[in-house]
Amino acid sequence: MPHDAAATPAGQIRLVLADVDGTLVTKDKILTPRAIRAVERLRERGILFTITSGRPPKGMKMVIDPLKISEPIAGFNGGMMVKPDFTVIEARTLPTDTARKVIGIIRDHRADPWVYNGNDWIVSKLDAPHVAREQWTVKFPPVVGDVDAKLDQVVKITGVSDDLELMKRLEHDLQQALGDTASAALSQPYYVDVTNKDANKGGVVMTLERLLGIPASQMVTLGDQPNDVLMFRKSGMSIAMGQASPEVQKQATHVSTSCEEEGFANGIEKFVLGDA
Repeated sequence: MPHDAAATPAGQIRLVLADVDGTLVTKDKILTPRAIRAVERLRERGILFTITSGRPPKGMKMVIDPLKISEPIAGFNGGMMVKPDFTVIEARTLPTDTARKVIGIIRDHRADPWVYNGNDWIVSKLDAPHVAREQWTVKFPPVVGDVDAKLDQVVKITGVSDDLELMKRLEHDLQQALGDTASAALSQPYYVDVTNKDANKGGVVMTLERLLGIPASQMVTLGDQPNDVLMFRKSGMSIAMGQASPEVQKQATHVSTSCEEEGFANGIEKFVLGDA
């Protein structure tokens, strides 16, 4: 548990904010009936529910619809706040020179850059690592083209590689090179996401506080990756999934079971709804 956070009593919780991949859905991207029921039970208690993800907003449609989400949704780790119909509430883009620098660093590490320009996902090759998997996940195809061509509306750049040690180095080197001018963090072991400095999951908590008038201290956040720790630190209570690394678990108020073992539903039922 973070040393500076006392857990919010369950009776004061007004909003639950969940990461999607590895938290709300299983490794096979399944939203289980029990997870859907847990969200229904939150609403029965008058607790609002929404999601945040590194995915583009329209890549979350497969969970927005079955969960009947009506609150603002944070795509691109907070780079774009949208309504459930994908109307943009606000977008935080990367400065053009920063975007160019990031693509250069990714290439220097022999990783593959993906560029998200507004709602377009741009890749240089359709058969590059993880493109097919990502298309299956987000349920829409990328645009194949020159990733450097249009860098004026970039919401996110992702560096991709199956070399997991290289990815840790890439995350570190991007953080060093960018300082506080942009946010760089692993969202999956094989993805490093770079977004506007204010577009991170901690920023999502603060934006929801402003948009909904709910204090961060009355929010619960759930996640499994290093980029979720920033929202853990801002919210009144946080729940890490059982498969999260020890470092991530240490930053959370509570630890649930893994995403393969109903970690989301278990966390909500036990720590938010207070089921014995």
